[in-house]
Amino acid sequence: MLVAFSVAPSGTGRADGSVHDAVAAAVRVVRDSGLPQRTTSMFTEIEGEWDEVMDVVKRATEAVLPFGSRVSLVLKADIRPGFAGELDGKIERLETALAESDLGPED
Repeated sequence: MLVAFSVAPSGTGRADGSVHDAVAAAVRVVRDSGLPQRTTSMFTEIEGEWDEVMDVVKRATEAVLPFGSRVSLVLKADIRPGFAGELDGKIERLETALAESDLGPED
């Protein structure tokens, strides 16, 4: 399964509203998990079996708890039994489709 998630504290008391320290704590948990993962400006994606992925999400969320009075978690999952390597595979298929559409019907 693939999971894209975002976890952040609120009630941090920081005047600038920044949550980068808390997000760094969560991303560290994900990277230390050893599972295939990718972090972008708004989400972290992780790939693995249900139990191992959800355990990492839980631990990442717990890592953010000390940074505020509450934590918000946004999660989206793509559950496709029997498939692996989809973290990169989905992107590769998209890039292929884009390249093919650039050729057009006359090429």
